[in-house]
Amino acid sequence: MKHWSIKWRVLLLALLPAAIIATLLAIHFTDSRIRDIEMDLRERGQAIVRQLAPAFEYGLLANNRRILHALTESAAKEADVTLVTLVDASGKLLALSGDTALRRPPGDLAPGAGADVSIADLRDMLVFTAPIYQSETLIDGFPGRRGQPSGSPKGVSIIGWATVTMSKTSTFSRRDELLRNSLLISLLVLGGAALLALRMSVGITRPVRKLVDAVQSIGRGNLDMKVNVDAGGEIGVLAEGINSMAGSLKSAQENLQEKIDLATSQLAYQASHDTLTGLINRREFESRLEHALASAREHGAIHALCFLDLDQFKVVNDSCGHEAGDQLLRHLAAHLKNKIRDRDTLARLGGDEFTLLLENCSLDHAMEVARGLLDSIQSFRFSWRNKAFSVGCSIGLVPINRRSQSVAALLSNADAACYTAKDLGRNRLYVYQGVDGSGELRPAGTSWVTRISQALEEHRFRLHYQPIIPLAGESPEWPRYYEALLRMVQDNGELVLPMAFIPAAERYNLMPSIDRWVVEAAFADYRRLMDSGYDVQDCVFSINLSGASLGDEKFSTFLECQFSTYQVPPQRICFEITETAAVTNLTQALKLMQQLKRIGCRFMLDDFGSGLSSFTYLKNLPVDGIKIDGAFVKDMVANSMDSAMVEAISNIGHVMGLTTVAEYVEDQAIMNRLKELKVDYVQGNGVHPPRPVEDCFHLARAGLEVATPSMAD
Repeated sequence: MKHWSIKWRVLLLALLPAAIIATLLAIHFTDSRIRDIEMDLRERGQAIVRQLAPAFEYGLLANNRRILHALTESAAKEADVTLVTLVDASGKLLALSGDTALRRPPGDLAPGAGADVSIADLRDMLVFTAPIYQSETLIDGFPGRRGQPSGSPKGVSIIGWATVTMSKTSTFSRRDELLRNSLLISLLVLGGAALLALRMSVGITRPVRKLVDAVQSIGRGNLDMKVNVDAGGEIGVLAEGINSMAGSLKSAQENLQEKIDLATSQLAYQASHDTLTGLINRREFESRLEHALASAREHGAIHALCFLDLDQFKVVNDSCGHEAGDQLLRHLAAHLKNKIRDRDTLARLGGDEFTLLLENCSLDHAMEVARGLLDSIQSFRFSWRNKAFSVGCSIGLVPINRRSQSVAALLSNADAACYTAKDLGRNRLYVYQGVDGSGELRPAGTSWVTRISQALEEHRFRLHYQPIIPLAGESPEWPRYYEALLRMVQDNGELVLPMAFIPAAERYNLMPSIDRWVVEAAFADYRRLMDSGYDVQDCVFSINLSGASLGDEKFSTFLECQFSTYQVPPQRICFEITETAAVTNLTQALKLMQQLKRIGCRFMLDDFGSGLSSFTYLKNLPVDGIKIDGAFVKDMVANSMDSAMVEAISNIGHVMGLTTVAEYVEDQAIMNRLKELKVDYVQGNGVHPPRPVEDCFHLARAGLEVATPSMAD
């Protein structure tokens, strides 16, 4: 309707009230007439059956079938009557005339005692039923019927039933005729109103049409257009306004070219630059990379391409919002721009991905620049509303020379090299390893995807367990924990540690499958130890969960199924989550943690202290303990700063009533220092290396631990 012309809108305005009124009147009169027709049919039916009932009385009393048939035949000839039946008080048919197929069982037709006329309204007929009473005549001097007082009213007893069935066919025909007539009259009224509205609309829309033509002419550039409308009121005001507008546009046209040139230059800048950071965007970067590639092929110039992808950027985005993430990207872009030469090109491809073109730069120098960028980014700190964050970066480096193929191949190889750096542990540089500088590099993660999938299918994952030992000695208050650590068995039988394949599993969304395998395998081990007679009642299995599983709404259902299948006590299970995983899926993580804690499971916050916002999230996460990041523990004896950090974390944990665990305990000196700081638990190869579950519990039974807290005394 918004695209209609004013002519059609005027027509609608004129026709709509008339159409509504005509329709309502037609509906009213038609409905009233139809109800009159139906009422007439009911009244005639009642009148016929009321006349028949007393007429049948004599025939019934005299048992004169001829009179009864004559009466039914006479009644059946009435208009719309299709069937007349007479039955005695017991329901026996005495007389019938009309369409016998319409006859209904007596029980369905007879009204209750004392009723006048019963009406059954069926789909296409009306059935009228009236009782036939036996009249009584009292003769003077003779007593009445026993129990019946003298002067009793007529109709003391019912001797039969008269039924008249009337068809609605003629009523339906008259109703349809009324509807057709009403529709025809309505259409005639609407047609007349339409002709009148059309004449009115022509007079109203003609001057408006002139205004429209004038505006269209001005839109085509004819600024000398003048509107001549012989009309007053609003139409005249519009005509003067259009003429004035045309004059103003004509005078402004002389200065328009300068503004167009300015806008064109601004658009050109926006087309080649990223609006968020002000850096070169992908389109412009690919153009400059094309020129660099051409110079390498034609003149033998040496260049280098770096692909940068930020690590931990998602933590800032998810925990503080996209505004904080955008601010981080702006600050980091300015920071990086100050670390490169003026002739180098830094671009943002999108998200947290950057590229750097180092022109006339050897591979060795490019590697030096890339390592400098890694160190610079690692030392970069971003603050947002009293929260401080550090980010890392993975860089893929590709040389550009005569043998380089295309821009697409260079970017693809740099991207693959970058994600190889991520798969190797992040925050590092990986140089493209093509043989001649033109081959394709397959991301390390892609090969790991196949190997991980095959390992899952071929059951080539294994769990080793590392004891987490209480420094105060074992007791019901201080149970021993066993952390389940994942290993992959290669085709040659060698074990692969998780840091080799977990980054690829995280990148290619395989962690939910791995987590499910670990949970089921750990539960199965616990059940097997219980069935084999091992004393595991005072032991807790500690299982690591990834952020992907924390954000999986179906994971809690999976855990419930495992608890039910293996009958493992929930109090004997502790789930370890990292701060990054919890913050990335904070809402879902809280929901899962609260649900599992209600049934008795425990939670440990792993790698505590690695994020600068750890203390903030510690207040919001319902954990039972914290594992101090091993980066602080392993050098705490020689580094007073690390020792102070461990002490602070331990004190905070105890104030909050949390169990504290120190990782990476490699020697006796570290254990002694941890005992002085009153850390609750220790874990590391210096305490007990990871072993298969049977070996761990066999050593525990035989008292052959490699190192125990008693050694610190």
